[in-house]
Amino acid sequence: MLVIVAPGQGAQSPGFLSPWLELDGVADRLRGWSEVAGLDLVHAGTEASAEEIKDTAVAQPLLVAAGLVTARVLFPDEDVARKLVGAVAGHSVGEITAAAGAGVLSAHDALTFVRERGRAMAEAATVTETGMTAVLGGDPELVAAKLAEHGLTAANNNGGGQIVAAGTLAQLEALKADPPAGSKLIALKVAGAFHTDHMAPGVERLAALAPSLTVADPQVRYVSNRDGGVVDSGAEVLARLVSQVSNPVRWDLCMETLGRLGATAVIELSPAGTLTGLLKRNLKGVATLALKTPADLDKARELIAEHGGQDQQDPQDQEDHA
Repeated sequence: MLVIVAPGQGAQSPGFLSPWLELDGVADRLRGWSEVAGLDLVHAGTEASAEEIKDTAVAQPLLVAAGLVTARVLFPDEDVARKLVGAVAGHSVGEITAAAGAGVLSAHDALTFVRERGRAMAEAATVTETGMTAVLGGDPELVAAKLAEHGLTAANNNGGGQIVAAGTLAQLEALKADPPAGSKLIALKVAGAFHTDHMAPGVERLAALAPSLTVADPQVRYVSNRDGGVVDSGAEVLARLVSQVSNPVRWDLCMETLGRLGATAVIELSPAGTLTGLLKRNLKGVATLALKTPADLDKARELIAEHGGQDQQDPQDQEDHA
């Protein structure tokens, strides 16, 4: 069974879209999406500096546009794609890319949503000085207890002993001075404590936007960050996208579900690499491909030919549906 995944914020790097713009139609499509995205996507993906694309209001629309445009190159016919792909998932903002890929949102509405999401989260991050720190290793129970002791939230659980703690800068400094035994801390270069209560204003803004968007039920299994569940209602997918801004990302549970559904191959859309790394460590034996540049397309098409349409639905699948 073939799975398509989309990465989250932090996966972007300066100029990562440049090789894709050499393909016919890519630049035109990005220019056409730029107005709704609220920024020059071509510039952001080719010439913008690392500092420019670190800005949450820039990074998020850029990531979704990149995922959508590279998916279109890989699957020119969306109807055919949905017969070949067994499931989709995304990490954080990548869930919006996945929702569009599943047919829940049009590209226009996905970019409208992510434009407001990026702006809302950037604004919420200015209210209090907050941040995020990766906690690698350590006993999971001890890590959880230490985060709770310092008032921090486990904003991301990426599996394999990778937890991302989020909270105020003072709380993160306290964690740095008193880390969980056996763990390694890495401060992340993000603008705020995403996927925590600090993002509540963003939830309100997106909830107000949601009724103006057109949604359809997923045409491909959509695996949710909230709990790893397969969501078969478009309205529920959108509701989860709204609340996800202040809720933890459970990528560990998403990977468990993909394994249970029978995933045999996973292709990560550009800017790829982060999720395939996690999948290699957590889903042994599953073929993975990071679609970084057009040079990866031939290998991706080989995986599609071998694994596409091979739907190995688990009898327990229905129990996962929300």
